[in-house]
Amino acid sequence: MLAKDILIDGFGRVREEVRAAVDGLTPDELVARPGDRANSAAWLVWHLTRVQDDHVADAAGTDQVWLTEDWAERFALDLPRGDTGYGHTSAQVAQVRVDSADLLLGYYDAVHERTLAFVRSLAAHDFERVVDERWDPPVTLGVRLVSVLSDDLQHVGQAAYVRGLLRAG
Repeated sequence: MLAKDILIDGFGRVREEVRAAVDGLTPDELVARPGDRANSAAWLVWHLTRVQDDHVADAAGTDQVWLTEDWAERFALDLPRGDTGYGHTSAQVAQVRVDSADLLLGYYDAVHERTLAFVRSLAAHDFERVVDERWDPPVTLGVRLVSVLSDDLQHVGQAAYVRGLLRAG
């Protein structure tokens, strides 16, 4: 199995879990937070999608789906257009509100498809290309994609946990 096949499988698993975490939740459930400083399922899925969109677009040398396919306008969040949620305060988390899971899933699906198209285009030697020299050691494309996948899995697990708390009580 090639590295890109493993990544494609991994991102496919994230997609399944994103759907399971938010599909069917009401708008109130999507933004419910188990604590004052906790994240909502909506924020978690929005954030993991924004980070994937940002990081994959940067590595691919393309524009983000968020900006080019009008997702920023569809969400109409009171946040800077380039915001990915990194370092958000509790008040900023509360600003990520959606009318339905469909909006989150639509954006996620668009980013997912762009990610898969990029990964499918890669050759084995592409994974060694340095994409970020701000770190020591510099980050290669392979490391960046695994990092995105890891971040996605952590946040979608958190969203599933929030869903479980909401539906259990």
